[in-house]
Amino acid sequence: MYPIATEKAINMIERNNVVTYMVDLRSNKAQIKKEFEDTFKVKVDRVNVEIEPRNRKRAYIKISGKFKASDIALKLKLV
Repeated sequence: MYPIATEKAINMIERNNVVTYMVDLRSNKAQIKKEFEDTFKVKVDRVNVEIEPRNRKRAYIKISGKFKASDIALKLKLV
């Protein structure tokens, strides 16, 4: 749905090569991974999800070492 641009999310981009996204509650890890890879033309290592108390789902998308999450953040105008 949309990327998250908090201070913690920006630090994860820089240090861990992880992009944080708010996603639809009905989406699963495989769907999130496929959509992200198709959209940004990168390889995703893994996807972790967290359901927040406010009935929202947050996805932590770990990008493969060959690609940089900071490049994706620039495309999304997060940094």
